[in-house]
Amino acid sequence: MRFKRDSIVTPLPSIELIEEHEAFWRLTLPESFKEFMKNYNGVKVEGATFECNNRGYAIERFLCVIDDVEKHLEGMYDMDVVFSQIGDRLTDHEDLVGAEMLPIACVFAGDFICLDFRNNRINPSVCVWSHEESGEFSPVAFEVAEDFDGFLELLRK
Repeated sequence: MRFKRDSIVTPLPSIELIEEHEAFWRLTLPESFKEFMKNYNGVKVEGATFECNNRGYAIERFLCVIDDVEKHLEGMYDMDVVFSQIGDRLTDHEDLVGAEMLPIACVFAGDFICLDFRNNRINPSVCVWSHEESGEFSPVAFEVAEDFDGFLELLRK
């Protein structure tokens, strides 16, 4: 996996901006993911492929956190923007406030890599969310790694 450094979305998010988003999502991101965002916000990647559920996946780019999405060219890759577009397909709880699955990267063909907080609010697993198989309040996801660090290690192989 190789990062395209010229694709990193700037300005890089501050810890305060990340914490604002955490409050909105009503969850706490893993420290390793926060550090990743503070260094590689929205980065495009090459060679970031993996197998899951008998399918091959290629990551197009990681999502970003932007202070003002309407004024930024990469606004459509903001985590809040993506979450607002597909949020009702990321949970099976119609009255949920916050997030259970949080998109962090887009893969080719419309699926997303997500942090999955459904079974562990402290240390979420990483999954592939299937846009074709998921419906409103009926998400379909396949676990890729036990945590974000394990996911990055998988991509480095």
